[in-house]
Amino acid sequence: MNESVHHQGSFFGRRKGHKLRAHQADLVDKLLPHLALAIDGPAPASLVELFDPPVEAVRLEIGFGGGEHLIAEALAHPSTGFIGAEPYVNGMAKILARIEQENIRNIRLFAGDAAALMAWVPAHDLNRIDLIHPDPWPKRRHWKRRFVQDAMVGAMARALRANGEFRFVSDIDSYNAWTLAHLLRAPDFDWTAERADDWRKPWPNYTMTRYGRKAEREGRRAAYLRFRRRAA
Repeated sequence: MNESVHHQGSFFGRRKGHKLRAHQADLVDKLLPHLALAIDGPAPASLVELFDPPVEAVRLEIGFGGGEHLIAEALAHPSTGFIGAEPYVNGMAKILARIEQENIRNIRLFAGDAAALMAWVPAHDLNRIDLIHPDPWPKRRHWKRRFVQDAMVGAMARALRANGEFRFVSDIDSYNAWTLAHLLRAPDFDWTAERADDWRKPWPNYTMTRYGRKAEREGRRAAYLRFRRRAA
């Protein structure tokens, strides 16, 4: 998955991989506009206003890739609204097919700059933010492209409700250490782990992604990190 920052205008161009099948292209052209967030105007007072039928809370997944985790969560929690941010048109086409197939009504999608989306959402409005197997940008000169940066940790603190969570999964040890370092020094977050199994094992009812299964087959163990937004 890739949650890197890109401007909205790049989505229907450079962010494309293999050629879309006819039905996928049709979904991008016709279904996506009904589900896509437009952030060029003011945000609603609360993100729950974006959903019909009404929802009780809203969560965000950044860089959802093929959409396995996001789809499973939306089906399991119909009273929660989900926003999925993904810069790749192929990932967007995949999740649109599942949304159509399952007639899912509690997902909205964002195809642009995740940092811009974070700045747009109302303060203290999200219940949870998930970042599942993001691009680790392993070369030192590319570390600035990682989503987890001090400024973004601050943006997440602004967006999350008190006791809301940021959840992070990666099989790349250096990115796990990077994320821990940034969140442990953040004044607004607490790491929830009390024992090793709290980060060595997935949290209850976690949906393993295709990439996660591949990492396991290849002998790479993921860390499952949960950070709670402190109450003011």
